[in-house]
Amino acid sequence: MSLLGTIGVLVGIVLIILLSAKGIHITIAAPIATIVILLMNQMDIMEGMLGTGATNFMGSLGNYVMNYFAIFLLGSILAKLMEKSGATVAIADTILSKIGSDNPYLVMVAIFVISVILTYGGISLFVCMFAVIPLARPLFKKLNISWHLIQLPVWLGIATITMTMLPGTPAIQNVIPMKYLGTTLTAASVPSILASLGAVAFGLAYMKITLNRSIAKGDQYDTYIEEKGADIIDRELPPFTSSIIPLLVVVVLAIGGSTFGNDYIQSNIIYFALLIGIILSIILFRNFIPNMGATLSEGGLGSIGPIFATSLAVAFGAVVMGAPGFQAISDMILKMPGGPLISLTVLTALMSGITGSSSGALGIVMPTYAEHYLAAGLAPQLIHRVAAIGSNILTVPPHGGAMITFLAISGLNHKNGFKEGFIIVTGAAIVAQIIMIIVGGIMF
Repeated sequence: MSLLGTIGVLVGIVLIILLSAKGIHITIAAPIATIVILLMNQMDIMEGMLGTGATNFMGSLGNYVMNYFAIFLLGSILAKLMEKSGATVAIADTILSKIGSDNPYLVMVAIFVISVILTYGGISLFVCMFAVIPLARPLFKKLNISWHLIQLPVWLGIATITMTMLPGTPAIQNVIPMKYLGTTLTAASVPSILASLGAVAFGLAYMKITLNRSIAKGDQYDTYIEEKGADIIDRELPPFTSSIIPLLVVVVLAIGGSTFGNDYIQSNIIYFALLIGIILSIILFRNFIPNMGATLSEGGLGSIGPIFATSLAVAFGAVVMGAPGFQAISDMILKMPGGPLISLTVLTALMSGITGSSSGALGIVMPTYAEHYLAAGLAPQLIHRVAAIGSNILTVPPHGGAMITFLAISGLNHKNGFKEGFIIVTGAAIVAQIIMIIVGGIMF
């Protein structure tokens, strides 16, 4: 039974990856793969799918939505206000004008910087893709940079330092560990900053090497694609200062509240920061958004898809972890040589790869294993950051919702739009984790 169950877990994982890669939405892929695991582990299908327990499909799904919907909602509304007002374009245009648009590498660095500013300010990576990729297309075309390289600056900007590494980031991946560890958004600040620097250094170096290799091969803008998309339409944009203020306020409040606030403020500052960012956006962008009510509604509706996609991945992962066949895998990870920080890294990375979501991985690992690692004597701040960065290592697998969205927006496919993005995110996260474990181990 144990061997069959373990095989069932592996089959379920492979199945959800294959179904997602074939374009089957997570709302279908996750339940199908979950049922396979339940059957091969000889578990009650009705209880496994419809039960309200933490390791049941619907129970885990509902618990994730209940705990994190507010963050998804507020973040989505802020992002929609920034998008509809043209503030994201205004920020991007200003940065590009300062850095220049004649040097291929500097253009890619500029796109990375734009992505970092937007996501560190609370804009979701999905919205950032919609904002940045159309901006980049005419620049890549003008300089004849192979379009498939767009994955490098975009993924480095949206799915590394601002997602799990920088202290104070309002990303959901930085919020989830707080609930189970009593930590703040700025947990392990010093090693986090050093880890972020390491990740950026790796990412920029890899981006330079890959660009040079592409140029040496003679790659051109349309080498790997057929022409798609239209150039950006000119429109009246808000001033750069007004555009950047809401994002700066979110970041300053998040870091300030986490550093100087009392327990209540530290636990809830992310909600206040996003809400104030929304209010400022409404005031500053009221003349640039024709229909404010419709925009707010779009923002609210825009939160539903991402949170349910993530919660479905979490639900699948919860059933995986509750299956008898996973016990052998879990025991092997927890007892692996190298100490608890290594096993925590492997565990969160594995769950991220399984669910196709770093937040999904943390939503599973934290409630199940946080006490185990606290009992092992690890500092809560260190567990927070190591788990977060660990979830970053395999956060862009082929079946991940973010990867599928990126390919759809960019017009690329898994063959020409996956490899380099996966390498730059995974490599940056591994470099950051090595630094975090070494420095964090010394400091805590």
